[in-house]
Order: sequence, then structure tokens, then C-alpha cells
Amino acid sequence: MKAVGYRHPLPITERAALEDLQLPDPTPGPRDLLVRVRAVSVNPVDTKVRRSTAPDEGSAAKVLGWDAVGIVEAIGAEVQGFQAGDRVYYAGSIVRPGCNSELHAVDARIAALAPTTLDDAQAAALPLTTITAYELLFDRLGVPKGGGAGQTLLVVGGAGGVGSILVQLARTLTQLRVVATASRPETRQWCLDLGAHLVIDHTRPLAEELRAAGIPAVDLVASLTHTQHHYAQIVEALKPQGKLGLIDDMDALDVTALKRKALSLHWELMFTRPIFDTPDIAEQGRLLAEVAALVDAGRVRTTLAEHFGTIDAANLKRAHALLESGSARGKVVLEGF
Repeated sequence: MKAVGYRHPLPITERAALEDLQLPDPTPGPRDLLVRVRAVSVNPVDTKVRRSTAPDEGSAAKVLGWDAVGIVEAIGAEVQGFQAGDRVYYAGSIVRPGCNSELHAVDARIAALAPTTLDDAQAAALPLTTITAYELLFDRLGVPKGGGAGQTLLVVGGAGGVGSILVQLARTLTQLRVVATASRPETRQWCLDLGAHLVIDHTRPLAEELRAAGIPAVDLVASLTHTQHHYAQIVEALKPQGKLGLIDDMDALDVTALKRKALSLHWELMFTRPIFDTPDIAEQGRLLAEVAALVDAGRVRTTLAEHFGTIDAANLKRAHALLESGSARGKVVLEGF
């Protein structure tokens, strides 16, 4: 099968950072779907793994990609709820080969039927960021469905992939007041179009921006990018007993800064359930099905912002470079081989 991967971790400017490959077809396990991939999207995790992680011992190359839409070609003996011919969407597992390949094996419990009202590219923009945003909002920050009345959620990095779906889920499924951060006119408008009540500038001190907007403090913060840079301002902006949820990597974090206000810290990693095969792993398939229904009902929209053409090394390198520049808005999608 055709695939895109690499043999050594390299900067994206290097010719061999990503290469077009021919690899053996995967063999699905008893709980797997074998999917013929039609569209993928690119996430910051792709760039982090490419820069830092060598292929597994004994593997010719490492294949990235943790967002896919495709057609089920075969199912494992223990799979329930799917059949050949189903059109599915999913994010996969970081401890298995990625989906930048013509055929891909994925645990059926973390997949769902794709939204019927979206085309392949539009649907491929959603899975990883949807799972991240959903788990962060409901499982980590503990906001009840339909709840949050009188509370304010600050989304740092509202125009990114996760922020773009988090703003929508918070507006659609809760009563929270949603404040997003963005710094450019086009990203500010993007956040407003997705439903943010207010957008503030994250190139300025966040607590000051909030106060200038008439918000003395917030109950919840979802920090999706540059948490280390914004940390002191986030602590200042949170109300006593508030909650901070975050997803990004950082060199260090002084948790003692949270003590005086009794603030709580919540990490979200959407790969945790598939990495550890947790008892509730099927929640990821269930939540993707729930969001697909919201999409088909017109209550949530795709976060696709850029279509970079076919799935090949050259186009994936362009996508990685854009994400590494820090100027991406929404999701970058590729389609077909």
C-alpha cells in the first residue's frame, strides 16, 4: 500500500523528513476495523512525534496521522456495530501506526460512523480535536451537560484545532459564557463565527484584557497553547477554587502558584484511553457518534480551514510546516492518494 512516513526524526525542511513509501498492508486484530483511508487531517502531535521519535525497532519507517475518514473493508472477529462498507471517522492510537496510509487498522471501539452531512475532507478535520475538547470540557473540567449557567470559560487559543471545536461544544451543550483568545482579525472573526461570546487578545496580559472587557475573573480555563507563557496571567484571571485544564507540553510548571486560590489542575490527553485500553475506552466511539449527530443536526460545523490536496509527502510537509509556524487556523486536511 501507499503510505507517507519517515526513517529518522528530522526538521521539516529536510528532504527525508517525510517520504512517500510502499508498505505491507496491515492485518487487523480481532477488535479492529480495516479501513481504506479517504481523507486525513494534521495535528500538532504529528509534528512533535516527527521531530522526536524514531521508528519502532524492526520497523522500516514510522507512519504518522491521527485523524481519518474512510470505508471499512473488513472487521475483526470481536467487532460489533460495524460492517464492511461503513463510512467511519476516528483518531486512532499513538502507540499504533498512523493513518497516513491507504489501509489502516483501528480499534473499532474508538471509531464511529462519520457525519452524513459532511464530505470526507470536512469530516476528517474533526476526530482528534473533538475527542480532546469533549474530554477536556466534560471529563476533566467537570462541566455537566446543559450546566455552567453563570460561569465563564476562557479558551486560550480559540482559533486552533481544539479551540475551534471546544468553543462550539461549550456553546451547544452547556450554558457557559465562552471567552476565546485570538490575536489576528481573521482568527478573532473565526472564533466569533464559531460562537464565542467574546474574543480577547492573547498577545496582551490575559487578566488585564478580561478586566477591560468587564470580566473580573473566570471560573474555568482551557489552555490549549503556550500555557507556560500565559500561566501567571491564567492564575491571576481564575476565581478562587477555579479549574485549569491544559493539553500542551512545557518545560516546567510551578503548581504551588495554584495553592493560594485552591485552584485545580487537569491534564487532558485523548490518547490515554487507547494507550492503556481503559475500561471506558468505548467512550471515544460513543462521543464521536454523539458529535456526528450534532453535526448532522446543524448544531456543530466542521473546523476545516485548509485543504492541501492529495495525501503525499510533499503536501504533508507543507501541512507540518504550517502547523510549526504557529499561524494555523482550524484544521488542515488532505484527501485521496
